[in-house]
Amino acid sequence: MTFELQHTDPCSDARAGIITTDHGQINTPIFMPVGTVGSVKAVHFEELRKQVLAQIILGNTYHLYLRPGLDILKKAGGLHKFIGWERPILTDSGGFQVFSLTGIRKLKEEGCEFRSHIDGSKHFFTPENVMDTERVIGADIMMAFDECAPGEADFNYAKKSMQLTHRWLDRCWKRFNETEPLYGYNQTLMPIVQGCKYPELRRESAKYIADKGADANAIGGLAVGEPTEVMYEMIEVVNEILPKDKPRYLMGVGTPWNILEAIERGVDMFDCVMPTRNGRNALLFTYEGTMNMRNKKWEDDFTPIDTEGCDIDVVTTKAYLHHLFKAQEYLALQIASIHNLAFYLRLVTDARKHIEQGDFVKWKNSVVENMMRRR
Repeated sequence: MTFELQHTDPCSDARAGIITTDHGQINTPIFMPVGTVGSVKAVHFEELRKQVLAQIILGNTYHLYLRPGLDILKKAGGLHKFIGWERPILTDSGGFQVFSLTGIRKLKEEGCEFRSHIDGSKHFFTPENVMDTERVIGADIMMAFDECAPGEADFNYAKKSMQLTHRWLDRCWKRFNETEPLYGYNQTLMPIVQGCKYPELRRESAKYIADKGADANAIGGLAVGEPTEVMYEMIEVVNEILPKDKPRYLMGVGTPWNILEAIERGVDMFDCVMPTRNGRNALLFTYEGTMNMRNKKWEDDFTPIDTEGCDIDVVTTKAYLHHLFKAQEYLALQIASIHNLAFYLRLVTDARKHIEQGDFVKWKNSVVENMMRRR
């Protein structure tokens, strides 16, 4: 994987570049739709290609390991062939999912023992077998196995958790470098900065991760309960240290305004379930604010659901989508999910355009307040 930094904003740390993988190029800043089990909920791959304009999607090691399982994925020739997606894929290592299984997992130096949320069966993840699993899945970008500490963790817990993440990274790095891709194309391993809400821990972790010399670096353990301003502060602290010539991935974030604020602070890659989850719950993101399509005010509003030039929405009126949600039609979930994903991809594309033009901060400040409104 390579990264070419093409433009920087004169008034902020925002930047635009191109990531190149064996499955294609990715223009940054970029948002990655979440395809947890090899599927972006309620959205077909043709819609991802032609309407959402997704350049890369995300899969999850924990979920894919449980279903469909490694045997099926290996027989298929990896996740790309299994799902029919020819563009890049990133896989989360499953660390966040495993550690969210409070009460049905045990954390050890060797790894993490957990019970499946599906059938209660017992499993054990180690840095080594997670690397092996991500090789079988075949993602272009593999995430290191880490522990994601709770946002409210005290300093001592956060420090021990960060140190464990570093030791696990060393083991991931060793296993990755002593194994080979299975399907004839290159994969890259991305380490993850941890340290919770503590600047000194974030600096220590960022230095440890940067010293690995990886092709890209991730910032984890944010948007997990800490105040938004703390999240922004931690991004700034970390990006002072992470190399500027490598992509930076902020994991699991967030709202459209979170993304713009993080871009201003030098982040390049994002993922979040919010656009599809909120869409399935009738909440639409637009430049003019967030709309709840179950509200009666949309019942006889025959204007398009987005007036900012999003072509997929030209023939979908607010009244029609309101009707579909009230009637509990599955089509409502599909339309709303496609709309939100298309908006997120349009948002980062617009951000890139304004970085190129040199007026990103002015543009961002002009749109954030409206986007945060409830309509």
